[in-house]
Order: sequence, then structure tokens, then C-alpha cells
Amino acid sequence: MKQPNFVVVYCDDLGYGDLGCYGSDSVRTPHLDGLADEGVRFTNWYSNSPVCSPSRASLLTGKYPVRAGVGEILGAKRSSHGLPAAEVTLAKALKPAGYRTALYGKWHLGLSKETSPNAHGFDEFFGFKAGCVDFYSHIFYWGQGHGVNPLHDLWENETEVWENGRYMTELITERSVDFIKRSREQEAPFFLFTSYNAPHYPMHAPQEYMDRFAHLPWDRQVMAAMIAAVDDGVGEIVKALKEAGCYEDTVIFFSSDNGPSSESRNWLDGTEDIYYGGSAGIFRGHKASLFEGGIREPAILNWPNGWEGGQVRDEVAAMMDIVPTFLDLAGVDLAAGPLQGITLDGSSLKEMLFRGKPSPHKQLFWEYQGQLAVREGNWKLVLNGKLDFDRVVPDQVHLSDLSKDPGERSNLADRYPEIVERLSRDVRVWYEEVQNQGS
Repeated sequence: MKQPNFVVVYCDDLGYGDLGCYGSDSVRTPHLDGLADEGVRFTNWYSNSPVCSPSRASLLTGKYPVRAGVGEILGAKRSSHGLPAAEVTLAKALKPAGYRTALYGKWHLGLSKETSPNAHGFDEFFGFKAGCVDFYSHIFYWGQGHGVNPLHDLWENETEVWENGRYMTELITERSVDFIKRSREQEAPFFLFTSYNAPHYPMHAPQEYMDRFAHLPWDRQVMAAMIAAVDDGVGEIVKALKEAGCYEDTVIFFSSDNGPSSESRNWLDGTEDIYYGGSAGIFRGHKASLFEGGIREPAILNWPNGWEGGQVRDEVAAMMDIVPTFLDLAGVDLAAGPLQGITLDGSSLKEMLFRGKPSPHKQLFWEYQGQLAVREGNWKLVLNGKLDFDRVVPDQVHLSDLSKDPGERSNLADRYPEIVERLSRDVRVWYEEVQNQGS
């Protein structure tokens, strides 16, 4: 069987309720909706972290963030030096199988040459290495110390380049399309990581996209405009795949790193008001929360030659499943390549996708800034939960039955103390294990 190509399209701070095919009443996403109609749309897909870098580490390594060296253990930051050189990314694992690899857009897994995309298996890189940039100047404005030290952050591999005035989303799309067009001249399969920074702050969008949503309040208007630009980019990528004659042989995965941000820096009115431009749908919590709104994500898998389209799957899956799934689909032997001797936390979803098997996960675990969480079947336990970076909840122990209360509004901890005790023990045992393994 011919090895498939792989395209990962990843957004930044996109909520579960921010796409048309996931029930948005304001954002129009016809290209992503079409991709879902022709593929598999997941309703219980999770990020392995409620923030950017750890989520991306799991997506690319198949491990829990802490075990990949980019997690946060109860508030102790471990990601300042980037993804460790010893970690094997999906790109690095696919290269011995003959794959060409490229990443365009956001990296956020290291600033040094040793932790750059090129050092982690990507033949081509165009984009920025830090957490966010201005969409037009590509300058990183994050506050440092007692002030702000602007830093230009746009790179072609290890060479700094300038595209001042070009909208970052469109640049990422342009590079992705060019890579696909060049694939016509190559017999080798490819792995393309299209890593959009939208709709992460700063809230920037071209006028043509703002005009599409002129009827919305400004905060929702600019969010919808930024997502629409991504959706158009997906349309261009699909078009390029079809024109190159490889759409049917390409597995496309679309998702986002974490839930919508409520950070005040998204909002430009100078207040500390919570930003509600993005939507987690019916779910509770935002970015940085281990409630569903921070970690449950829209996820679409499309492969015309692989499986029947139009499916909606309710099985539980997570970002760390992409590495073993893609390697399985590519026929890569984990015991013989760069991943030899390495234990992955994710599981291949091949049997689930082709034969309707149940989720390979009995339990999923999370940790972030003092919060711990576990999902087992329909039970979800959150310890020391927050709604975002700052807002805490009154109940330090929160148990939900997601089949009856997907929004986690009712706390069942007092009614089911034995379940609380067991799940609390399980998540703490897991935490101790990954803490030791990630050290």
C-alpha cells in the first residue's frame, strides 16, 4: 500500500465552539466544515495541556508533556529550554521512511539552534520560534522584566527574514501551498505541519475578513475574522493537494493546542475585563483550565483513500495519539527506527478508525499549575481547578459525569466519595510517575 502524505493544521487558542461544524452561531468555516463532512469529526478529542508549548510537545512526540520535557509540574516551569534534543518528533521518526518534512508558522518549542524545528527533523522551517508575534510586523512584544523588549521573530530555517506588512496567516498558507506544489516533482511522501498562530492574540485581521462579520460586536468580529482567514487557508491547502493529484493519498488532521483565551491582553480597551471573543461551546473553562473548555478541542481527520467520510466519533482520543497513529498508517516499525526503546503514551487509533474498535484509553490524565485531572469513561475529576490563568473555583475537588453534565456544572464529589478516592489516587500516582520520568 502506498505510504500516505500527512498534513497537520494546528490552530492557536481555538475553542471547541469556534467552528461552524461544531455549532458556532457566528463563525462561518465552510472549508473546515467540508473537510469534516468528507472525513471524521471527533467530539471527545483532547489536548494534553491547556496551554501552547506542552500541547505541541505531545502532538509531536506522542508523550505526555512532562515526559517530553515540556510540561509544568505543579507550577514548576520546565519548558524554558525548549523541546530536548533527545526527544524524537514525528518529523524525525518519518524521515528514515523517506518522508520530506516541513513546518510553517508557530514553533514555540525552543529558541536555540539546538531546539529549532530543523534540529527536530524538519527539512524546511518558516515562521517564528517564540509564543506569539504581531501578525504584520512579526515582532514579539511580550513583557520582559520591568518593560517590553521588542524582538523581531521571523525565520527561514536559521536565517532571520523580513516580511513586514504581510499577514502571518496568509504567509503560513502561502508557504504550505508552495510546499505541496513542489511535491509534484518529488516521488517521496511528505509530512507538512501548518502551524497557524491564529486566533491567538494580538487580535489582528485584514479588512476583507473583518467586513464579513461586520454585524458582530468587535471582540467576536475580530475572532471570527481571524478564524475565517485560517479557514480560507485550509481551502487553499486542499485545493493545492487536489491540483497536485495527492489529495486522496493525504491524511489531514486539524485541531488546536488549547481552548479559547480569556486573557485581558486579547482585549484592546485598556481594561482588565475577561475576553469572550472565543467560544468553548457548552463547556466550562478557558485556556489554562483543566475543565473541558480548556482541553477539549475540535478535531478532524480526513483521508479519502483511507476511511469513509461523514463520520462523527465519540470515542476519547488525544493529541499524543497522532504520532503512533500516523506512524502506524505509514507502516513505520516503532521498534526499528528512531523511536526504538522509547515508550509512547499515545496509542494508535488505526483499529478504532478502520474497525470501529473502542478508544484505546481507559484513562487520560492532565496537570497544569497546581491542577490535576483525570477522565475515565464518563467520569471526570478535577483537583484544584481553575477557569483560566487567574480565576479559581470554590470546590477543590470536582467530579462530573460527562454523559449527563458535559459542561461540568454539577459537582458530584459528595455523592460518589469512593469514585473520588479512586480517581484521586490514580491521578496522583500518575503524577508521581511522570514527575520522575520527566526529570
